[in-house]
Amino acid sequence: MAHVLVIGGSSGIGLETVKLALDKGHRVRAFARSASGIDLEHERLEKFDGDALDASSVKKALDGVDAVVVALGIKLGPGTVFGGTDLFSKATEILLPAMKAGGVDRLLAVTGYGAGDSGETMNPVSRLGFNAVFARIYADKSKQEAMIRDSDLDWTIARPVVLTGGSSIDYTVRTDPKEFGMGIISRASVADFLVKAIEDGTYFREAPVLN
Repeated sequence: MAHVLVIGGSSGIGLETVKLALDKGHRVRAFARSASGIDLEHERLEKFDGDALDASSVKKALDGVDAVVVALGIKLGPGTVFGGTDLFSKATEILLPAMKAGGVDRLLAVTGYGAGDSGETMNPVSRLGFNAVFARIYADKSKQEAMIRDSDLDWTIARPVVLTGGSSIDYTVRTDPKEFGMGIISRASVADFLVKAIEDGTYFREAPVLN
């Protein structure tokens, strides 16, 4: 069983990953500014209050783990739609050298369909709507992806399509850009992909779209 650090583990995909990893028998360190408030108790769960932009807390959180899941999110609002964000790239800039220094090689990062070269596969209608809301946010996710690709870690980038709630797990992993496209996927399904990739050692240095 692995010891997994989930950065952004207090909500969304991160929390779903925490829950599923525990169900599968792994040890989990849930890292978030509000980690202590996670409404979940388990003997193999450690709640680690920390800031992904603070190098000291990231370094401490990496101690003794086998794999890192980055599932950071931001609140969607006028500030981020029009002003963008640098959270994803700044956090990655701190994380990558910390992982190397700590001897942690396995990294799984959640970005999204539209980040990096996947945006080139969108049809014109989808691209127009996507850019109207997400262009500035995904510019930073693309920067994050480039940094990860340039690292020598055993990385996997997961690019889910439009996220939904619920506990259903039903998705397809697409590695061929010709098959990329919009759709919907539950956060639980993304978590399932991440945990399986940790367990199976699959999709090294790949960035599939999940839908």
